[in-house]
Amino acid sequence: MNETHASSPRAEPFSASQATASGVDFAELQLTANGVFWNEYRPTDASCRIWHWQEGQAQCLTPSGFSVRSRVYEYGGGAFCLSNDMLLFVNEADQQLYRQPLAGGAPVALTQGDCRYGDLHYHAGQVLAVEECASEHRLVAIDIETGRRNLLAAGADFYAAPTLSPDGQRLAWIEWDRPHQPWTSTRLMLAERLTNGSWGDPRCLAGEGQEESLQQPRFDHHNRLYCLSDRQGFWQPWAESDSGLRPLPCAAADHAPAPWQLGGCTWMPLGGDAWLASWSEEGFGRLGLRNDDGSLQDFTGSYSRFRSLALDQRYLYCIAASPVSPSAVIAIERKTQQVHVLAGGIAPLPAERISRPQTLRYPSGGGQAHGFFYPAMNGVNRPPLVVFIHGGPTSACYPMLDPRIQFWTQRGFAVADLNYRGSSGYGRAYRQALHLRWGEVDVEDACAVVAYLDEQGLVDPQQAFIRGGSAGGYTTLCALAFAKVFCAGASLYGVSDPIALARATHKFEGDYLDWLIGDPQQDRERYHARTPLLHAGNISVPVVFFQGELDAVVVPEQTRDMLKALQDQGIAAEAHYYPDERHGFRKASNQAHALEQEWRFYQKVLQAQR
Repeated sequence: MNETHASSPRAEPFSASQATASGVDFAELQLTANGVFWNEYRPTDASCRIWHWQEGQAQCLTPSGFSVRSRVYEYGGGAFCLSNDMLLFVNEADQQLYRQPLAGGAPVALTQGDCRYGDLHYHAGQVLAVEECASEHRLVAIDIETGRRNLLAAGADFYAAPTLSPDGQRLAWIEWDRPHQPWTSTRLMLAERLTNGSWGDPRCLAGEGQEESLQQPRFDHHNRLYCLSDRQGFWQPWAESDSGLRPLPCAAADHAPAPWQLGGCTWMPLGGDAWLASWSEEGFGRLGLRNDDGSLQDFTGSYSRFRSLALDQRYLYCIAASPVSPSAVIAIERKTQQVHVLAGGIAPLPAERISRPQTLRYPSGGGQAHGFFYPAMNGVNRPPLVVFIHGGPTSACYPMLDPRIQFWTQRGFAVADLNYRGSSGYGRAYRQALHLRWGEVDVEDACAVVAYLDEQGLVDPQQAFIRGGSAGGYTTLCALAFAKVFCAGASLYGVSDPIALARATHKFEGDYLDWLIGDPQQDRERYHARTPLLHAGNISVPVVFFQGELDAVVVPEQTRDMLKALQDQGIAAEAHYYPDERHGFRKASNQAHALEQEWRFYQKVLQAQR
């Protein structure tokens, strides 16, 4: 690692190691007659393991040497499913499908070769899955005893969410073709089983001939099909009807995030117009159950984000988080709404020391931008500010306890965590506002929040920093190159040359840059105008970089070129390279090192201002 050492800081009550070691996360909760199962990620060893909870006891099922994670479309998701007596999962190292008896025993490979698997769903002795072989994708069914593979669907560029009706007679899925992304335009497909047991020709139920994003198809116990569609401006539940799809009564709000990963579950139909769902209001998550009589039971409680929903007669289950508690697997009693924490949920700080998110709605670009403001915890009037820019860029930040944000507020920094235009959670129009304007509207929103918080008397605008990872790193570098608002910035595996990124990126994002900026050939001037590397001479403030040497998305050469361009003009720029990291740091020790070094870097900038 190439480091520039500052003088040793005084001891702090909440260290970078504490902030990163507490970052346990959960995914893909599933409920069966055998109990509750989930995938648990621990940054201390960068592994993903399946846990089983039953009768008050939690047990890890994944043996040493295995990690449960899919890499389909690079972002994965849907890495395991369950039969009555078997766990079926994707092993991270070889991306093959394995079976493992729930009663005990070693995992056995069901597949072999160069294909990868994800979005697993079990039905009647088979695993339905998205199969990725090189740049080809299809839906397959794999027999859990023999490993025999049957082709279900092929021909589209991408597939997601293969789902069978309870009677096994109807197969639904989502598909889309380039140049679209799953949050711009997809199709809901349905095939019906023939009398000979094969599948009939699929038909498109929605998404043909118009741009709408459909996701999370579901069948109810009557084999009726439902899905989420944004055709009315938000991802909302719709039901199959004789005339197509009809909307279900619900809030005018997004009931799902952008589907970067496979296997998401933020809603489920319960028959008729009844449903269980989570949705977003001003960025804060809500959880509710709509009954057949039209009444709505609110199970939100003190939580602000909900994922991986499930329910039985007694409990609602989900992965939830709140402004004062990190992600946890919880069960909520349906009658009393009492919350039981099955795993996680231990805050690294006492509640009174935690900075709480405040809703940000501020003017920018003739409209409004969104985010969350976290006050500094030292009581200083007009403290320095750190503006967080999330990656994606079609993604979102959430008002939940993030120890990395608390790391800054504990040290006297205020934090603005932005859902700039283009983020999900605020409807299709807000999400689409980034179309052809990446590097403009996001930068405008990042700069506007500093002016807004200055007007409110909440921060010192002369001590405003900006930081972001991946796409957030691109926004950071653009803000430093094309505006004079920030006194320094940090780019974590950030894009400095979008044209170079377009040449190296994978199929899932193969046309994403065309949507964000334009065609690299036809819109060369636009690319030139928004490429930080070509405008490094405009940057006049210090910059720190953090880069994984194994990164195949933003290759290390991008960061090295940007660093050299700044250093050649005398800018105080430094970089830290991590030989064992890819795109996004997974190891707790590396996360802690990067956080500590970023803070030291900012301290030097602040000292130079005095």
